[in-house]
Amino acid sequence: MMAASPSAAGGFTISGLSVRKSEEIADLIDLFSKTQYRAKEVTPRVEMMEKRCLELFARDYKYSIISNSNGEVCGHYPRQIVFLEYESTEVDRDRFESTVQIAKLQDLVNRSKMARCRGRFVCPVILYNGKHICRSATLAGWGELYGRTGYNYIFSGGSDDTWTESEEVPEDEGAVRNGESQLFDKVRGHDIKLLRYLSVRYICDLMVENKKVKFGLNVTSSEKVDKAQRYADFTLLSVPYPGCEFFKDYKDKDYTAEGLVFNWNQDYVDAPLTIPVRFTQNLNIDWTQYQ
Repeated sequence: MMAASPSAAGGFTISGLSVRKSEEIADLIDLFSKTQYRAKEVTPRVEMMEKRCLELFARDYKYSIISNSNGEVCGHYPRQIVFLEYESTEVDRDRFESTVQIAKLQDLVNRSKMARCRGRFVCPVILYNGKHICRSATLAGWGELYGRTGYNYIFSGGSDDTWTESEEVPEDEGAVRNGESQLFDKVRGHDIKLLRYLSVRYICDLMVENKKVKFGLNVTSSEKVDKAQRYADFTLLSVPYPGCEFFKDYKDKDYTAEGLVFNWNQDYVDAPLTIPVRFTQNLNIDWTQYQ
C-alpha cells in the first residue's frame, strides 16, 4: 500500500509516483548530458519529449512555433522552436493575439543564422517579466563564413536567395579586404536586426578568448572585438566561462569531475572579465578574484 504525502503545492503526492518521476528526471538528465541532439535524427523517445515540452509551455504561456522540422534552419535546435509570447491565464487562454509577426521573425532568423557559428542564431529561450533571455553561438569568423556561404552556393545550384547581390571577384588585396568588410556588414547587420526585433539590450559573452583560432584561422569571434564596432549600441558583458573543449575532458573521465580544474593561465585565455560598474557596485564582491 502506498502512502500519500503533502506536496509543496498544497495537494498530495503518491510517494511511489514521486519516486518514479525522480527516476525519469534522472534518466532524462543522463540522456541529455551524454547524447548530442540532431534535428534529423529523431527517435520516438525524442518525439515524446518534444510533445511533453510543448504541453508544459502551454500551461503558462502563449507561444508561436518556428518550423525546423528537418534541421533546415539549424541542425542543433529543436524541430519546433518555441517563441514564448507572453504568460497566459485560464481567463485569457482563448483570446490569444500574437505580439510578433512570426513570418517576419522567420525571415530574420533565416537571414541572420549565417552570422553565428554553426548557424546557431539568436533564439529566445526564457521569458522573464516580458523580456526575452536568448541563447546563441559566438560570431562566425571569416573562415567559417566564407566556407558556409560557398557551401550554400554550391548546393543551391549556384544561387542563394539570402545573398542575392552578384559581385565581381576582386583582384587586389585592398579590394579583398573591402569585400570581406562588406560581407561582415551584411551578415552581422541581419544578426543585429534580429537582436533589435527581440528587443535585446544586453549581450553576455562567455568566451574565454577574444577570438577562437583553429589551425591558424580565426574561426569564431566575439562582439566585443568587432573592429567596426557594429554592436556598440548594445551593453556588452564579458563573463569568461570554459567552453565545450574543457567539458570534453569531463566526458573523457566518464563524467567524473574530481580533479578537473580549468587552467586560466593558458596562452589563449585572453578575454578579461568586463561588467559595467552599475551592475556590480552594490554587490560587495572582489571581482579581481573571479575565475
